[in-house]
Amino acid sequence: MALKNSRIPLGRADALATLAIREVRQAGLPAEDVLAVGGLRRCAPALEGAALLVLATDTVHAELLFGLARLPLVRSTIAVSETSLRAVTERGLLDIHVASPEAAGAALVWHTGTRRHTTWLHKRASSMGLAFRDGRLNRSDAPLTILDEHEFYMVLDLPYIPPELREGGDEIAAAEGGRLPSLVSTAHVRGDLHMHTTWSDGRDSIRTMAQTARQLGHEYIAITDHSERSWSSRRLLRPEIGLQREEIDTVRSQTPDIEILHGVEVDIMPDGSLDFGNDELARFDIVLASLHDAHGHDGTRLTERYLKAIQHPLVNVITHPANRSPAVSDGYDLDYDRLFRAAVETGTAMEVDGSPTHLDMDGRLARRAAEAGVTIVISSDGHRADALGRQMAFGLGTARRGWVGPDQVLNTRGVQEVRDFVARKRVGWHSPKPPGVS
Repeated sequence: MALKNSRIPLGRADALATLAIREVRQAGLPAEDVLAVGGLRRCAPALEGAALLVLATDTVHAELLFGLARLPLVRSTIAVSETSLRAVTERGLLDIHVASPEAAGAALVWHTGTRRHTTWLHKRASSMGLAFRDGRLNRSDAPLTILDEHEFYMVLDLPYIPPELREGGDEIAAAEGGRLPSLVSTAHVRGDLHMHTTWSDGRDSIRTMAQTARQLGHEYIAITDHSERSWSSRRLLRPEIGLQREEIDTVRSQTPDIEILHGVEVDIMPDGSLDFGNDELARFDIVLASLHDAHGHDGTRLTERYLKAIQHPLVNVITHPANRSPAVSDGYDLDYDRLFRAAVETGTAMEVDGSPTHLDMDGRLARRAAEAGVTIVISSDGHRADALGRQMAFGLGTARRGWVGPDQVLNTRGVQEVRDFVARKRVGWHSPKPPGVS
């Protein structure tokens, strides 16, 4: 279903914020720090625009706002106050707030959470004889020194609430009841199981992707180019599978400090079959299955296509199941409860895709999947080496919005555990050559 609003995708908002932060620093303005806030910091998939918090002493706020309004990217300003401005840029709306370093913790909370979240904090502060408004936490009209967010929540006798959860929903009761989850983080991720190279529609070679992933701290990756009848501009053809395997073996020998799995992102055909045959799929170390073309089918037919793929003994991961596009399309209307049950019963993982064109499963769906017991994979779906880190961060943020913990994620485990996960589903499947053998 198409979305009709003026919101922009997370990826565009992130690019706008990155450019604005660079311009603030290059302008030589009296700023001590510049931080992304708002929906961007919560990793919301679609936003009105980007928002920044600039930290500077109170005495230079007027000078700072004057300079911020004249950044090269700013076309015009449509709202200005003593502590903020809203600017129109070619890339979208940009809100910039200023605060003193002594109020940084309170300001970050105020400008990051949704209005429902901050309203709840305001009411809690009031019950304790405090006032929380406009980015400051006051006692008897005197601002408290709150240097960081952990200190802010501590003053309100609350555990720290991660930015991705500050939506004004049940994080409120969870915080008050001591039931906030331990969320997956960058430190937990050990590998990336979804990326593309020049063998299909990626920009970079297997070697470049592997070297970049190693620099990011990954212990392993899976090269998963698109199958022969995929919608993509370039595809891995059947006769090329062995040639790609040979190249992977060569790169393995040259980069022994990272494991490289030979995988594939195989399309689910209109009848629910898979683009490659079983003998071909059995030779891959891991198989991702995707549904890129609805083929005019309604949600019921699409659900059946997914179920057929999930039940296939050689399919290990269902990628971006909704096939959504933030701020453009909500994607497929599926029976997710059936899909999640089937995934648990068959030992099939489901993906949180960090590509800004997907962010799928979104936080809401990721939470439902995790609560159903589904094994989650968080992937970059990178098509360029320089996008691997950024898109894995988007994937992590999306999973964190879904209250996903590290124990629920496949790629927080070592590569042997990933191989074991694949092998458990393949029990009883006899291939002419075992996975991992050239």
